[in-house]
Amino acid sequence: MISIKRVRTSDKEYAFAEQLLMTAFPPEEHRELETQRDFTDNNELFYNNIILENDVPIGIVSFWNFNDFYYIEHFAISPDYRNGGYGKKVLEYLNQQISAPIVLEVELPETEMSKRRINFYKRIGYKLIQEEYYQPPYRKQDNKLPMFLMVYDQNQEITDFTPIKKKLYKYVYNVDENYK
Repeated sequence: MISIKRVRTSDKEYAFAEQLLMTAFPPEEHRELETQRDFTDNNELFYNNIILENDVPIGIVSFWNFNDFYYIEHFAISPDYRNGGYGKKVLEYLNQQISAPIVLEVELPETEMSKRRINFYKRIGYKLIQEEYYQPPYRKQDNKLPMFLMVYDQNQEITDFTPIKKKLYKYVYNVDENYK
């Protein structure tokens, strides 16, 4: 049975979460570990979670609760459990547990892997928003990344993505809300 547990740096499972974050995402796709730890312990909008299958850690999902929507920042299944249907199970679980729209970023469909990832989210009910969007860099020396947003919005409440972009820029990436 899938469950999701919010972790703090003092929890024994935190090391699993941090290790998977570092191995599943290149450095330019996650914040410095010191900042990640600070957000984990001190930012009430940020939820750093491990994914459990029968109490065994199998993945991570970090998200931001902005009340009017949730933003999934990082989602990864441990290599030992990939291709076992866990990604789908976890997202379906989140879609059932969260009543607000759920937003996430995806790479532009320029590679076979990015196309597969977008289609995976579409099969679970996420809609691709083909509006210009740039993920600000996590580190000053890195470049912004062109991305698309996807949204799971069972009530079709979101029609304007500008307020979402502004919140992501301000709270997640700590840049001016009018960033381009």
